[in-house]
Amino acid sequence: MGEILISWIGGRDLAAAGDGANHLGPIAATLRAQDFDRVELLYSYPDAEVSRYLEWLKPLSGTDVAIQKAELSSPVNFGEIYLAADRALKALSEAPENRLNILLSPGTPAMQAVWLLLGKTRYPATFWQSSPEQGVERVEIPFEIAAEYIPTANSVSDRSMADMAADAAPTAAAFGDIVTQNPQMMRLKAQAAILAEREVPVLIYGESGTGKELFARAIHNASPRAESPFVALNCGAFPPELIDSILFGHRKGAFTGAHSDRDGVFQQAHGGTLFLDEFGELDPAVQLRLLRVLQDGSFTPVGDRQQCRVDVRIVAATNRDLLAEVVEGNFREDLFYRVAVGVLHLPPLREREGDLGLLADRVLESLGRRDDHLKDKKISIAAKNLILHHPWRGNMRELHSTLLRAALWSAADTIKAEDLRRALFRMPEKERGFLDRDISQGIDIQGICDDVWRHYIPRALDVTHGNKTRAAALLGLNNYQTLNNLMEKLGLK
Repeated sequence: MGEILISWIGGRDLAAAGDGANHLGPIAATLRAQDFDRVELLYSYPDAEVSRYLEWLKPLSGTDVAIQKAELSSPVNFGEIYLAADRALKALSEAPENRLNILLSPGTPAMQAVWLLLGKTRYPATFWQSSPEQGVERVEIPFEIAAEYIPTANSVSDRSMADMAADAAPTAAAFGDIVTQNPQMMRLKAQAAILAEREVPVLIYGESGTGKELFARAIHNASPRAESPFVALNCGAFPPELIDSILFGHRKGAFTGAHSDRDGVFQQAHGGTLFLDEFGELDPAVQLRLLRVLQDGSFTPVGDRQQCRVDVRIVAATNRDLLAEVVEGNFREDLFYRVAVGVLHLPPLREREGDLGLLADRVLESLGRRDDHLKDKKISIAAKNLILHHPWRGNMRELHSTLLRAALWSAADTIKAEDLRRALFRMPEKERGFLDRDISQGIDIQGICDDVWRHYIPRALDVTHGNKTRAAALLGLNNYQTLNNLMEKLGLK
């Protein structure tokens, strides 16, 4: 058969159907970027949603697509996920000519963990990852799951594993749960505490994994609304045709499948806080409808004639530069200013000087509280040095999952440098332009300048047919001797 891609269907994939070129979703983006002979998709969503998605995906991909339904009682049930994934991989691997490829991005953390376990042990596979920020990348997993890792991993229960892998912000989160000794973060905590007492909307900026939901929950729990609901909604995850129903609710019979009345998130959050994560992903049409309800608190559920009125505080979060989106015409200016009253910019983990070691200890301590088999784990000095020098592009989420892997697969009580190296994911570097290098990791600016000269000097000489005086003038140099000196320095002939 050849190259086989297998993946769970995730919420972002379903949301992509009908979204045009703005949002392909991980599966479609991967099929656009790489060639596969066959695609095998597992799903636990309703059949109607998946059928609509397949109708959209198949002509887009031009690849043979097959699906398998997995009966899951929960999307984080490790046992059921394992059985479904093992059954699918076993069937595909029976043909020796099949080469397995696993797409890690869609699905829950539990699904991703099971893919890693099976793809590194029973069914050797190539791993792929897809995201709007990094595109489609092959993922090198620089460790093997071997016998020395089994004792700790085997002793941890499925329930504990699911809870630890999810790493959700605690429901009772307080500002004390935001661990830091960094001056900038201390100021942000103080500002957030002030905002908590005020009845104003809050917009939280930050890269993925920087703790935006933790701040949002802490603001809610420190506010006068603490005894009322906190409702979180990922704005990038819902299908376009269900947006109105999800936001504002619907009445029985309003559309096919509306078998009973259902409240939307605004009604669910009445009196409390509505957290809109990935706020920058909202479709322009949704932005308009959202603006109207934020102006006066009123809306009409789908299929109803009676207006509803709610009292909801909005806390929004995004990793996009919304001002730039406003300038480009992708985000409504009036909605931006309606929400951006209290604004918090959370720094990435690599910029939180003095916090890495502190946070690593706190994460391991938290894992130990959740499962007794991990409570005595410590981090060696050498492993901490690795932590301090790693870029942590996934921020706190990457730190947490890395330490969880290292703790599960380390047989001893001390996590050593080698344990941590095996647990770290080394993402392949994308080719970067001259002006978008990651300066937090240090750059060779003189080397960059030399590269610019190496690029343009030969072009100038081509245009002038080797006339150095004219080439020097085109390059903004005083004379051909300066050009000669540069060419000698750079080894150009």
